[in-house]
Amino acid sequence: MSLYTIGQLARRTGLRARTIRFWSDSGVLPPARRSDGGYRLYDAEAVARLDLVRTLRDLGLGLDAVQQILQRRSTLREVAQAHVEALDAEIRTLRVQRAVLRVLARRDTTTEEMTLMNALARLSAQERQKIIDEFVDGVFAGVLDEDAALVAGWMRDLPSELPDDPTPEQVDAWVELAELVACADFRQTVRRMVLSGDNRLEFGLDLRPLVLEHAGGALERGIAPESAAAVGVLERVVPADLPAAETAALISWLAMVAEPRVERYWQLLSVLGGRAPAPPAVPAFHWLRTALTVHRT
Repeated sequence: MSLYTIGQLARRTGLRARTIRFWSDSGVLPPARRSDGGYRLYDAEAVARLDLVRTLRDLGLGLDAVQQILQRRSTLREVAQAHVEALDAEIRTLRVQRAVLRVLARRDTTTEEMTLMNALARLSAQERQKIIDEFVDGVFAGVLDEDAALVAGWMRDLPSELPDDPTPEQVDAWVELAELVACADFRQTVRRMVLSGDNRLEFGLDLRPLVLEHAGGALERGIAPESAAAVGVLERVVPADLPAAETAALISWLAMVAEPRVERYWQLLSVLGGRAPAPPAVPAFHWLRTALTVHRT
């Protein structure tokens, strides 16, 4: 039976002698026996074992995992699956880090902003959802209205994971969203909207396309809401015979819902979900409110 010293194994396999010696010291490559001079000697089985160890190490498995396979405490399939999962997690982390670095490379960022951005981007899906849930739970606390519950569900609609390869825009969006929901003034604003009890969800969904088409169109054409030309535009959105009390209520409602930060919240959720955010509607709603105030009160 042929026996090989560490030096002979190194020449036979192309591995460095100190690598083979380290693996042998670690117990994954025990010698067949020792020579009279005390040198470790390895047989043909050790050569085959060495090939397996090298292959597993090339695949990124640690020596503990290799030892488990060699001692049959774990199957190769089990160890490979665990390693795949670990690699997937590491790849996601690296992609997020790359996206954060792209953001940092394209703008001036303070050390504090960089630290915050990196920390927020690396949060787990569960940790990100907890931030949003705490915000929504706080602003909707004690409100049992059916429409409010529906809106609360929409506001929780955060993707379960950042994309495997997040864009700089998505990293920016997550950081901005986390900062937004942490803002006490924003929380108070949304809370006031919720407690008003005047959600008008269905009305708002029906009104939005009219406002975008007509009030938004007037903005694009440069028609001032105070001008005489605005009267005809206003009548296409709000009936001219709307009673004064309802007009006043509508003006108050528009003042409440035309909140840029709330609209930004929805836009950020869209970006994180990989969807194009809806075009800004707040300027058109402001135009409508001003036109109503000038021409109907």
